[in-house]
Amino acid sequence: MLCTAALLAGCAAPKTLYNWDGYQTSIYQYYQQDGLSPEQQIMTLKEIVEKSRARDKALPPGLHAQLRLLYSKTGNNGQALAEFNTEKTLFPESAPFMNFLMAKDKGSFQ
Repeated sequence: MLCTAALLAGCAAPKTLYNWDGYQTSIYQYYQQDGLSPEQQIMTLKEIVEKSRARDKALPPGLHAQLRLLYSKTGNNGQALAEFNTEKTLFPESAPFMNFLMAKDKGSFQ
């Protein structure tokens, strides 16, 4: 019986640090340009955010940066800046790259 329990425990799905639920698919669709509008992609990512919060799971790195990109494409620069700052806060190691992107798009956020 102990052997069976150990075997079943070994078959359990591995726990991940982040909730990747649909995020990778969303990124793939963005780069495939499969016809989803930026607004539809924003909704997909916001659903992932809500599901993650409901499950008390961390969001993966880059999700807020992707939201920033999508909000920029829709002209919602205020929300884009907020997502950008959220990414930097959650993942401080991304700050140099985020700052580079902000400097590159400086005219868009003034």
